Amino acid sequence: MIRLRLLLCALFLFAAVAPTPALAASRGLTAEDIYSLGLKYLKRGYYTKAEEQFQRVRTFYRDDPYSLKAELAIADIYYKKNEWDLARLAYEDFMRAHPRYPELDLVVYRLGLVLYKKSPVIPDRDQTWTRQTVTTWTGFSARFPESTYRADVEKYLGKAQGRLSRKELLIAEFYARRNAWSAVEGRVEPMLRLWPATPDRGEALVLLGTAQHNMGKADAAAATLESLKSNPTDAAYARELERTLAKPVKEQKIGRTG
Repeated sequence: MIRLRLLLCALFLFAAVAPTPALAASRGLTAEDIYSLGLKYLKRGYYTKAEEQFQRVRTFYRDDPYSLKAELAIADIYYKKNEWDLARLAYEDFMRAHPRYPELDLVVYRLGLVLYKKSPVIPDRDQTWTRQTVTTWTGFSARFPESTYRADVEKYLGKAQGRLSRKELLIAEFYARRNAWSAVEGRVEPMLRLWPATPDRGEALVLLGTAQHNMGKADAAAATLESLKSNPTDAAYARELERTLAKPVKEQKIGRTG
């Protein structure tokens, strides 16, 4: 009985404060009005109040165009509150439900930002979220050539790819210290294929050439040296590899590539 009374009271209070379409109309409020109020709260950092307004638009004006804007705004609230998992799920759900949304580039951009913010800056940490960032943004410029977010995406995508390439380089260096040359080659070659513009190119080619030299692949090592010499900014790395190629071959050890 007590529970029933509490439930009735809750329903009464909700009905009293929630602007149903009829009540909103009597007050002269439209979906746009409520959405705009939510935006005002959002800009001031009143996230709870903002979400309440957006939820009201979603609940009582589902067929109104502002319902979609409100749904996206709720995801933005999670982003601004650094609630990365909730934001990621909200953006992903929005993309699945509305694949033809006119501003889909904005949604993809923000989803990538969530993943980027969630990923660790230090390369030797688990880079699962960085890989998801790269997956989300790869092909963005071709898909949305006129997007105003294109420059930002390319900038952050380059940074994410740099983290991944650095991670592979650190693993290759680990194997090099153990003379596991086939493992070094197995890390560096795919890395350079995936991210040829990586800032770690010079270091990576030195490692690759060293591995090839110690594996008895003289022609491949010479080709790697020429690749370094072809880029003036890699001159120091080319000299380093030249010195290495002049040294005796180090014993090959078996190393894992996984």
